[in-house]
Amino acid sequence: MSLSRQTKAALRWCVHLVLIGVGIIWVYPFVWMITSSLKTNAEYISKGYKFLPDKFQFANYVRAWETAKFSTYFVNTVIVSVFVVAIVVAVCAMTGYVLGRYRFPGRILFMSVITATMFMPKGYTIIPIYFLINLLGLNNTLAGVILAEVGGAHVLFILLFTAHFSGIPKELEEASEIDGSGFFRTFVQIMLPLSKPILATTCILQFMWAWNSFLLPLIFTLSKPELRTLGVGMYQFVGEFSVDWTGMAAAASISLLPIIAIFIAFQRYFVEGVAGSVKG
Repeated sequence: MSLSRQTKAALRWCVHLVLIGVGIIWVYPFVWMITSSLKTNAEYISKGYKFLPDKFQFANYVRAWETAKFSTYFVNTVIVSVFVVAIVVAVCAMTGYVLGRYRFPGRILFMSVITATMFMPKGYTIIPIYFLINLLGLNNTLAGVILAEVGGAHVLFILLFTAHFSGIPKELEEASEIDGSGFFRTFVQIMLPLSKPILATTCILQFMWAWNSFLLPLIFTLSKPELRTLGVGMYQFVGEFSVDWTGMAAAASISLLPIIAIFIAFQRYFVEGVAGSVKG
């Protein structure tokens, strides 16, 4: 039994209204955080339910940036995130290329082992990672934080690259070999340019995880607070007897801006990458 045009239109409007409602619920905490960052602490505590502040307190952002040393934490986070993303993308892309294009003994076993690591809680690996970084003399350094962050298997990204590369026609590699290209030249000049959606997806997700990371940067910068990242720097607003809630909200708003900018810049490739991986 086919539905009439009016019924289809009504159903479509109902779906749109439901999605708009879900979108408002999803966005509201972020908007509430922004408005809270513009209140005084007294107003935040007594009138937290109130959406707009009585008077905009932009001094909260100045306090977060200068007094709470978020300018230093911001630079540290940028350094860590950029290097982590670059290393993870390079390693996962090459691993996925080999797994997706070549058949070798132990390939299935290797993929099974790295996939199994997805079910291992990250907290279980903290102690061996700490001892390894300490033996390398990189404790309380940004290099140690970077090495600890890139040390995981990053199974999701490897599988994304593997599925993508396995679907590329073999004729491209053969044509590249005829032109005299070797393994790395074929990978860099032929395969990577065809992987922009997967590269964008990996960059966005890994950047978000590295930018918001808390546990590893906390452990490897305990003795040097000046090396803290933004996630760990939130502790600056927690005192022994009180919490600077509006300063924390301002700092959280500052920390979210780069993530939003990165997502907006690469959202088209991100959607293509996710859609392609689901289709594959």
